[in-house]
Amino acid sequence: MAIAHTLGRRRGTQLRRIAAVIAVWAAGALTAPMAGAQQTAASIDDLVRQAAARFAEARDRKPAAAAGDQQALSGATLSLTLDDAVKMALEKNLDIAVQRLNPQVYDFALASLKSVYRPTVSSLIGDQHQTAAPLTLLTGGALVTTHTGTVNGQLTQNLPRGGGNLSVTWDNNRVFTNSFFYNYNPAYNATLNAQYTQPLLRGLHADAARQQLAITKVNRAISDLQLQSVITNTVTSVRDAYWDLVLAVESIDVAKTSVDLAHRLVDEDQKRVEAGAMTRLDLVTATSQEATDRHTLVVAEGTRRTAELALKRLLVAGPADALWRATIDPVNHPDDRPLTIDLEAALKRALSDRTDLAQAKQQVAANNATIQYLRDQMRPQADVVASYGLAGLGGAQLVRAGDLQGAAAFTAPVVATIPGAYGGALSSLFKHDYPTWGVALNVTYPLGYSAARAEAARAQVQANQVVAQTHQLEVQVVTEVTDSAISARNAFDEIDAAKQARDLAEQKLDAEQKKFGVGLSTNYLVVQAQKDLADARNAVLRAQITYQKALVDFERAQQTTLQSAGVMVISPAGLALPAVGSGRPSLAAPSGTFIP
Repeated sequence: MAIAHTLGRRRGTQLRRIAAVIAVWAAGALTAPMAGAQQTAASIDDLVRQAAARFAEARDRKPAAAAGDQQALSGATLSLTLDDAVKMALEKNLDIAVQRLNPQVYDFALASLKSVYRPTVSSLIGDQHQTAAPLTLLTGGALVTTHTGTVNGQLTQNLPRGGGNLSVTWDNNRVFTNSFFYNYNPAYNATLNAQYTQPLLRGLHADAARQQLAITKVNRAISDLQLQSVITNTVTSVRDAYWDLVLAVESIDVAKTSVDLAHRLVDEDQKRVEAGAMTRLDLVTATSQEATDRHTLVVAEGTRRTAELALKRLLVAGPADALWRATIDPVNHPDDRPLTIDLEAALKRALSDRTDLAQAKQQVAANNATIQYLRDQMRPQADVVASYGLAGLGGAQLVRAGDLQGAAAFTAPVVATIPGAYGGALSSLFKHDYPTWGVALNVTYPLGYSAARAEAARAQVQANQVVAQTHQLEVQVVTEVTDSAISARNAFDEIDAAKQARDLAEQKLDAEQKKFGVGLSTNYLVVQAQKDLADARNAVLRAQITYQKALVDFERAQQTTLQSAGVMVISPAGLALPAVGSGRPSLAAPSGTFIP
């Protein structure tokens, strides 16, 4: 852990460099590993790791402070490179941590929507005892009791392609009664029915469920793009905050140098006043300038604390993070070397990699799914319903006397019983003794201008607006990238101009001091030259930092934007339509009705 004197006690650039060397040596002795970020979906972890690898270059030493060594950071000075700051933000930044959870939310939403196409099994097991009042002769006796046991089951499934619906029902019951109308007692009934509904027009290619699935998949992809955007914007913010802190630290050094110059001038003027070679009025001018320079130093130190706080906010994992109590010493210094800017390559990269453009294209895909669904709802409803059923009968068969026909058969006595059980019902069912089948075509067509037609027309108008919005966004991207490239070029040119002005200001101060020493200049001119030199040095610092931040913004402009895409999202408002297929009802679930 880097231990150094606080910035308020450091005097000049040499002491700061010595502190940085000590920080590097101490950091190399650390062995505590960086604390891992909270585990989330594998694809999101890969994205974050790729971003970390992209911005953290290979180094011979370990990071200046391991995230796991939180207690050692408290109250210490942390020498931090720009790459270490970026890596720390990627691992601990709370904005990234929050955004990483959004893709998981859409994963659960997808799972919920896909459950529409999973088979559903329902069953019914029941027992009923009934005593019928003898209202008519058809009751079957003076006191008829019927005991019915039921075991039913049903499987239904919506098919993801074609919008079809399949339903298979298996019903079984056992009836035991003392009614003399029954030929089987106990009687076993088994029925197997299958029904398939296939839409031919509406619901064949699109329905509400498939539309919502397509949109949710798009939103899932957009959440990944938003995560990438948050990562890029966070890295940009960290780099900007780091360079702001560098500017604040360097400004303190400039202010200290100005204070030293002003103090030496005051000492020289004091000696001249004591020797009678200068009036006290001239001494007041130098003293006033020293006070002004000390005030500038206090303001610079306050600016440093504010800049350090802004950087810490991007690097901490929470209010208990020990980094809050540490003092950050930025190691990197602005590089004046020019960076070759290939504007054509940058524009191509922006048009292909910008997250806001990618989000806009995803929104267009979602809108296309909605338009396809609305157009499908304009079609007539035409469904083919095919059904096939088998029935089986078994049990103890009652044999009545004679071969009576008509009403006499109801009163014929039972003379014999043929044993039987549930197996007989199954055997009868699988032999297709009692089959039932049917095919039907259900057609529905609304007369007049339907709500679906109006919704489709509205969506098409909005789709045309979306195309224009996408082109508008592309123009904004080209403008932003070009503007950031121009800003970077202008910022670099300002460095040379500021350096020339600084060199001239140094020469002017040196000349004024020499002239003042031989009595050819005034105290006021020396003070003014000192002020000009301080301003020139600050101008060089600002130009250097502005150039570094311009390069950061140029890199960001090729990948993402700090604003949303703003592309219209089309929704089928006003339609209350079925979720799957064309909405034709399938067979009802087992109702528990007992069939004697």
